[in-house]
Amino acid sequence: MNLIFCGTPQFAVPTLQALIREGFAIQLVVTNRDEPSGRGYEPRPSPVKRLAEERGLVILHPARLRDRWTQVFLSGFQPDVIAVVAYGHIFPPWMIDLPRLGCVNLHASLLPKYRGAAPIPWAIIRGERITGVSTMKMDAGLDTGDVLLQREIEIADEDTTETLSERMSALGAELLVDTLRGLDRAEIRPHPQEHGLATLAPRLKKEDGQIDWSLTADEVARRVRGLRPWPGAYTRFRGKTLQLWSATAVEVGTSGAMESGALVAEGGRLLVGCGHSTVLEIREAQLADRKRMSARDFLNGVRLAAPEKLGP
Repeated sequence: MNLIFCGTPQFAVPTLQALIREGFAIQLVVTNRDEPSGRGYEPRPSPVKRLAEERGLVILHPARLRDRWTQVFLSGFQPDVIAVVAYGHIFPPWMIDLPRLGCVNLHASLLPKYRGAAPIPWAIIRGERITGVSTMKMDAGLDTGDVLLQREIEIADEDTTETLSERMSALGAELLVDTLRGLDRAEIRPHPQEHGLATLAPRLKKEDGQIDWSLTADEVARRVRGLRPWPGAYTRFRGKTLQLWSATAVEVGTSGAMESGALVAEGGRLLVGCGHSTVLEIREAQLADRKRMSARDFLNGVRLAAPEKLGP
């Protein structure tokens, strides 16, 4: 089976590795252009591009898929399938129609739930216990194509977007290999999504990380896990940004209800009042211009008055 592979971030790397290992003929790898990063702000290749270079694969990183040159170039390959994992670009109609067996996308949710750019963070934020990966045949909509195969995975209490993404990328790699083999043998029957059950997982913005202390402690703790590593869950403390790296809802014996956003120290623990009289324990935090530290080290450094207020 001849493939064109489209992908960019680390999430797509295990799938490309699996396709290489399983002997698929990868004619071309399409990925994003090098982006500036690091202290020197120097252009760096995407994780997918680095792997493709190591394996000697042909690489293309077009500025726009709708360019006439891109269409002519890609059309010359006549692939059986275009395999897509976290590429992040809308395919024009000619590209969807190009492969003999269609464009197959690996999506990090159990479609039709969590269509969009950030399904893993939103599944954690919204308190899902089970999520999964889906392969679908792409159409002109946003993650609306017919589903081919799906597999479930449990979201652990301690999962962050980082840890869950790592497990899901490995599971998704296996699923895409099975999907392509099944398509090649005509063993998979696509089934339409129930569009009325669809939920959205929009691209994260920096402002999504600002903590609303009127939420319950459980809701805030899920945002801390789901927004890690980016944009991170943050608030304001003494006029500076305070990022929360680890936090959990707790029951504590404080005298009286704590006001939402009130920060106190109790027995070496760093506690914050949240909505509906719930309490969040901050376990790791990072104040602007300082390193990430445990709650105990934070308390040793800031000499907390009782109580102090978090938030704008």
